Amino acid sequence: MAKINLLPWREEQRKERQREFFMLLIFSAVAAIGLVFVVLTYLGGTLSVQNQRNQYLQSQISDMDQQIKEISELEKTREALVARKQVIEDLQSKRSLTVQLLNELVTTTPVGVTLTNLQQLGLEVTISGTAQSNARVSQFLTKLGTSALLVDPELAIIEANEKRAQTVEPYDFRIKVRLNLAPSQEDEGFDEEQS
Repeated sequence: MAKINLLPWREEQRKERQREFFMLLIFSAVAAIGLVFVVLTYLGGTLSVQNQRNQYLQSQISDMDQQIKEISELEKTREALVARKQVIEDLQSKRSLTVQLLNELVTTTPVGVTLTNLQQLGLEVTISGTAQSNARVSQFLTKLGTSALLVDPELAIIEANEKRAQTVEPYDFRIKVRLNLAPSQEDEGFDEEQS
């Protein structure tokens, strides 16, 4: 006789498939969670490394900014020192100019001329004084014209002073002259100092 299986095999097959499906679903969920965890861990590590790099770069940038400020301050100090050095060199090169000017005036001033005032503004020198006659002033102008240090003498004023009409030197005069600073004279004082 034929055996007939009356057990609900379809129902059991469906339950078995359902159990396999849920097992596969749980396995897939666990695998997905594991994969998400691995990806998040990797991205977190990468982000942490990038943050460390950014912090390092920020610290280096702030160090560079500080160095730039220091360099800027040093540059300003350098410019100030160069300006001071230039002033000192200018003074050094012209330190003997007053002595040379007075020596030149001593050799060019003729007898009968008395210098009362000497004023220098830059390279222009104004010489004031008294003289016995117009001829003495003319002689003084001629000697100034032959001077190597004093050039372009120009008579500004010559007049008879009524208060001193009976004195030895009744004439007042004012002469403007320019200093001739030849390169050899400008560097002369500096070269003497170096040797």
